[in-house]
Amino acid sequence: MLRLRVSAVPDKGKANAAVVALLAKALDVSRSSVSVVSGETARQKTLVVVGDGAALADRIDALSRPSTPS
Repeated sequence: MLRLRVSAVPDKGKANAAVVALLAKALDVSRSSVSVVSGETARQKTLVVVGDGAALADRIDALSRPSTPS
């Protein structure tokens, strides 16, 4: 599970669009490769990301690791 936080208001899909854009940027894929498949009006969402599964898994794994202070 990844936790994302966006500042967009949940009005007319703005927050969902912000979540899609943020995740697409973090995974280095196009926004059209990311879509909300469940939870459009809920805080918890299920998204699908289309692309190379192994590369996406590596990127998600890197994102889910706790960051270490420098």
